[in-house]
Amino acid sequence: MAKIDPFFRLMVDTQASDLHLSAGNPPLLRVHGELQRVRYKVLEEDELREMLYEIATEEIIKKFEEEGEVDFGYEIPGLARFRINYFRQRKGIAAAFRLIPNKIQTVEELGLPPLLNKLALLPRGLVLVTGPTGAGKSTTLAAIIDYANRMRYDHIITIEDPIEFVHEPKNCLVNQREIGIHTKSFANALRAALREDPDIILVGEMRDLETIALAIEASLTGHLVFSTLHTIGAAQTVSRIIDAFPPQERDQIRVSLSEAIRAVISQTMFKRIDKPGRIVAVEIMIATPAIRNLIRENKIHQIPSLIQTGKKFGMMSLDDCIMDYLNKGYIAPEEAFIKAIDKSRFLPFIQDREIADFTEIPG
Repeated sequence: MAKIDPFFRLMVDTQASDLHLSAGNPPLLRVHGELQRVRYKVLEEDELREMLYEIATEEIIKKFEEEGEVDFGYEIPGLARFRINYFRQRKGIAAAFRLIPNKIQTVEELGLPPLLNKLALLPRGLVLVTGPTGAGKSTTLAAIIDYANRMRYDHIITIEDPIEFVHEPKNCLVNQREIGIHTKSFANALRAALREDPDIILVGEMRDLETIALAIEASLTGHLVFSTLHTIGAAQTVSRIIDAFPPQERDQIRVSLSEAIRAVISQTMFKRIDKPGRIVAVEIMIATPAIRNLIRENKIHQIPSLIQTGKKFGMMSLDDCIMDYLNKGYIAPEEAFIKAIDKSRFLPFIQDREIADFTEIPG
């Protein structure tokens, strides 16, 4: 057993999402969104380096020493997987660990709308899961991919940095590729995937223009493509994709995106106030002909209105979901206001309350 393993077991026992080990500081766990100190001594540089290097390969150590940061995955069989980042800071070496449970939860277990399962059965197109860091995007995508794995008879390729949830083949053939180990980049792997007879492609993140363009191309050539972006709301997601391209290419990309897009799921995480834990609020945009037309005609600002009126298609706005949680007493008014898109709807709930991000309050 590696010296660091007891910290990982503590993560599982305390239901922590993250572990932070940093030279010159005691260990910290993020539990229900908040950092908590572990009753342990301050970590010395040499001690921590030895602990971290014990679970890293020579290639990972070499990359870290050359570049100052590195990402990789680590697994304790029967316990969990961990997404790991090593980096340097003022007092020495440091590391952040994200818990990836061994068991993939279903859409129902996550409390997400059942409509998300239907996205796994689409024959082709682009489906995006968006939101800030820590919003549960990878967990949602894992649930959707697992449903496809159980219900379809197809070839699934995932391209990740690093591999997070492990998908054992069920009814599908599943090939999982990790950036830096099995391929050089998302773009390289996505380009190669088009020659590997996939039906479903999961791209861990659309980080650059080339990857975005290839993902759209793959979805237009008969593949079902899933990916993520760090955006909040469907309209912002569509704008971010289009704005990634040079101005002279945007008219064409609006047409391509309107043909490729099938759905945007935007989510953000809230701390519960009615009981311990967190809850995810979601926005669902289904790419109906009307929404595709708005994208083609560059009327993206009208997308929220169609989401509001598209409930019969399974659509819901992020603000409606947040308002529902607020009315049920699940979340605090302050956090609801901060994370809402149309903040004017939530102003009546924060009268005479102190808001952490005071810059969001209208003058």
